[in-house]
Amino acid sequence: MSTFGIVVGGGPAPGINGVIGAATRAARRTGARVIGIHQGFQWLMEGNLEHSREIDDDAVTDIHHRGGSILGTSRANPTRNPDHLQQVVESLERLGIDHLVSIGGDDTCSSARRVGEAASGEIRVAHVPKTIDNDLPLPEGIPTFGYETARSVASTLLATLLEDARTTERWYITVLMGRNAGHLALGAGQSAGATAMLVAEEFPEGPIGLTSVAQTIEATIVKRTAEGQPHGVIVLAEGIGDRLDPGELAELSDLPRDDHGHVRLAELPLGRLVRDQVQKGLSQVGIKTTIVAKDIGYELRCASPNAFDQEYTRDLGVGAVELLLAGQNNVMVTRQMDQIVPIPFEDILDAETGRTRVRLLNTQSLAFQTARKLQTRLDPADLDHAEQVARLMAVTGLDQQALKARYS
Repeated sequence: MSTFGIVVGGGPAPGINGVIGAATRAARRTGARVIGIHQGFQWLMEGNLEHSREIDDDAVTDIHHRGGSILGTSRANPTRNPDHLQQVVESLERLGIDHLVSIGGDDTCSSARRVGEAASGEIRVAHVPKTIDNDLPLPEGIPTFGYETARSVASTLLATLLEDARTTERWYITVLMGRNAGHLALGAGQSAGATAMLVAEEFPEGPIGLTSVAQTIEATIVKRTAEGQPHGVIVLAEGIGDRLDPGELAELSDLPRDDHGHVRLAELPLGRLVRDQVQKGLSQVGIKTTIVAKDIGYELRCASPNAFDQEYTRDLGVGAVELLLAGQNNVMVTRQMDQIVPIPFEDILDAETGRTRVRLLNTQSLAFQTARKLQTRLDPADLDHAEQVARLMAVTGLDQQALKARYS
């Protein structure tokens, strides 16, 4: 009798329960046992089996409708300590697990791969990629599960903020999750019709200047004000914060710092920081307006999955079980062209880091190009257009030469 283990790692994402439920049912209908492992690898790393339990069909009935994870999750990483990794393997062997379905992002994928390697083939591993950031290296156009639900919920929130902005004639600078990639910021912003969306991928390689980000937003606000619409919502991808120029940040006194005086990027209040710089710039051109900084992220992670993710995750859960029973090992489970396709772990690794590659937003894609055409940005052509220049001069008090010097 085969015994399947199911483990969830990383942050929550809509659809986790769909994978758990489908994998459980598919495995049990072959006569296999299914062990649910609570809180990721956390307890297995300690050799503690009390937080693992057998799950049956009743335990997973209709859970694909629910957000969150009935097995919980954690960011415990057994690969950082060889003893922890060996303890995980021994714990899985004591539970009798010979097939492991892992659900998570890049860190969980890396951990599952290392567990499979350490088990020397005695435990087959299939990883189901999960993240609302949509940044795992699936083929172009194929989302990670949870992304579509998160995009939908975020879009609804942004649409509400757009109406609030219109009603109160104010601005919102909204930061959306996506530490490495701007998929969610662009996707949700485009769906909602946000005024502008900025993602890290649109900037040249290297540090991003805070002044550059702030002036891009300032220019959008100036243009909208000149057009008689002094309100809107700007969406920033969280990943911009990780690439801000340390030299500029060093000059700011009110940022969180470590004992050595270095800025703590993980605690960087990106929205507030950009807002303050934008308001400072607007005051220099005589525009007074209210700007509210807001983060959207945790509201999305445990939302009830939409119909797409409900179906998608059930396909992935069944697919993971069938791949393992067919002899596949150390693979990521994908759905491509209505087929379950395994991708070997070695095909998704970065050759330099040995970690799972990150799928960045493609700025040449139709999605990005369409969004860029529909959002409001002050383009170079605006500064050579007589009527537009006249409107910009009227709201800023700057002449054409000064406008070009400030916003080109």
